[in-house]
Amino acid sequence: MADMNEFRQALRRERMAKGLSQDALGAEVHVSGSQIGNYESGKSIPPDEVAAGFDAFFSTGDQFRRLVRQARGEAVAPWLRPWKENEERATILRTYQPLVVPGLLQTAAYARAVVAAGAHSSVQIEEMTRERLERQAATLDRPDPVTLAAIIGEAVLRDGDPATIKEQLEHLVDIGHRPNVHIRVVPFGSGIHAGHGGPFALATLPDGSSVAYVDDPLEGKVIAAARDLRRLASAWESINARALPCDLSRFLILRVIDEHEERAKMA
Repeated sequence: MADMNEFRQALRRERMAKGLSQDALGAEVHVSGSQIGNYESGKSIPPDEVAAGFDAFFSTGDQFRRLVRQARGEAVAPWLRPWKENEERATILRTYQPLVVPGLLQTAAYARAVVAAGAHSSVQIEEMTRERLERQAATLDRPDPVTLAAIIGEAVLRDGDPATIKEQLEHLVDIGHRPNVHIRVVPFGSGIHAGHGGPFALATLPDGSSVAYVDDPLEGKVIAAARDLRRLASAWESINARALPCDLSRFLILRVIDEHEERAKMA
């Protein structure tokens, strides 16, 4: 729990720099000295208001609030967190989707179309689309953006309403120019491979551990068992070996965009 250790060390360092006892610091932030001792020993994590008190007293901006949030995240087992939280904390994400664009790369119109394919009301569709876009921003637009490696099947490029899929493919081309986003395509004719088992994602977390997510028609599940993670990592490498490099994948996407444009002219 690297973040917890960083918090403990920072708290003790700032307290000692001011020459304060644990009791004296506790009086400043309205907790007991023994509670300060628990924070410094890692026995407990302070609530947000106490962390804010540390920042105000030590004039450290939002340092302690940030460290506390990170430490609290490390204290929860990855498989007990919603997958969204693991995405937002991941340093590396690898995702494979044979039939649809991965959620983190979907445009609003495409996301809405995917959600609408299920049995949802119009209100639910808009809410779920909004949540998906917020999830994208929290993961890809954060100050330390995740490295995202996405592999999709060629079928993804060709399914959907012509205007919606064309906009979506143009978005893939644009976002694929980001240095932290790598998009690859498994072309038709690649033969039977491990990806035929279905979509999945692998996340590398800040402490170096891994967790995965496997999708199904009802609800996905978070995977943390070492044996299952090894199997998914092996499947990823098998799929990766079949996928086109990023530049050739981009050329294929651009070619399919041209095909959609030609069909639109003929319609």
